[in-house]
Amino acid sequence: MCEVTNCGVLELHHCSPSPLSCGCSLSISSPHLSSSTFLLALIPIMSVGQGLRESEKVSLICGLLRQSPPGEFRQVVQDLCDLLQDDELVKQEAARVGARHNKKNFTPVLVNGNTVLLTRYNDLGGNRFFYPQDKFSFEFDHLSGVTSKTHLHRVMLDEGELWRGALHKGLNAYVNCYFPAGNSCVFKKSLGKRQMLVACIEAHHYQPSKHWNSLWKSDWTFALTPVMTRVTGIFLLQLHYFRDANLHVTINKSVSESLHVIDRNQFVTDFVKFVKAEDSKIHTAILENIQALSEYTWRKNLRRRLPITRTFMNWNELKIGKDM
Repeated sequence: MCEVTNCGVLELHHCSPSPLSCGCSLSISSPHLSSSTFLLALIPIMSVGQGLRESEKVSLICGLLRQSPPGEFRQVVQDLCDLLQDDELVKQEAARVGARHNKKNFTPVLVNGNTVLLTRYNDLGGNRFFYPQDKFSFEFDHLSGVTSKTHLHRVMLDEGELWRGALHKGLNAYVNCYFPAGNSCVFKKSLGKRQMLVACIEAHHYQPSKHWNSLWKSDWTFALTPVMTRVTGIFLLQLHYFRDANLHVTINKSVSESLHVIDRNQFVTDFVKFVKAEDSKIHTAILENIQALSEYTWRKNLRRRLPITRTFMNWNELKIGKDM
């Protein structure tokens, strides 16, 4: 169910998550920020906010930047600069919020011919990140998207690193096969005396010229413990469509499974098989439930039944459209 709140400036739709058949949590909301409607939506807000104190402006800017859909952050920054006419303040906050945005979305960057994911798992602080596979670190400007100051990054070649390298190779082969625009990376972290491995997958399809952007990401965490380990995976799918509507879809899911940790190669095979099976389940469930949700919205939620043609009406060809 969606609750609509009239805030005097914009209508905000708050949608509570709905469960899918696969155990996912589905949230659909509109309106929201978009690269096509952002300027128009913010004009009333900014005209009121011209007399705000700087601290209030900062709060407003950060709140809007945090809502930026995947692939649209820089467009939102530019829109804010155009509206506020205060590039220094906007870019100062955008650099800070941008770091969180990029790490949250596993933003891929190309460094020395390698695609590296920006995550909290390889964050060294000071806008520096490392790539464990080729053992180097680099600095990243979250505002311009430029990488610089590449240096060697020492990594201890222990048993955990051997497992990480094997898992990276196996996962990368799977992602390259099943995700046309996918990227992956495996990181090793220490939690006390335990070594943890985190596998990250990111796949995006940004089509602003066709009025839609989408992001699929998942991370898989487990401890290198003898005999058995518990693998926990978290999915996130975000879709933004802004042509004939302004629609945001967010789907979350968590899964877990126990796997044997005895033979390295066998574990990689079992791990990839588990990830593939869960990916297939959520893909199928999303397609089925989006279709069911569409049918429910049109047939049940409308106050009265309307004919469903599943086509867009060309108002320009109708007399009433020409008169308007």
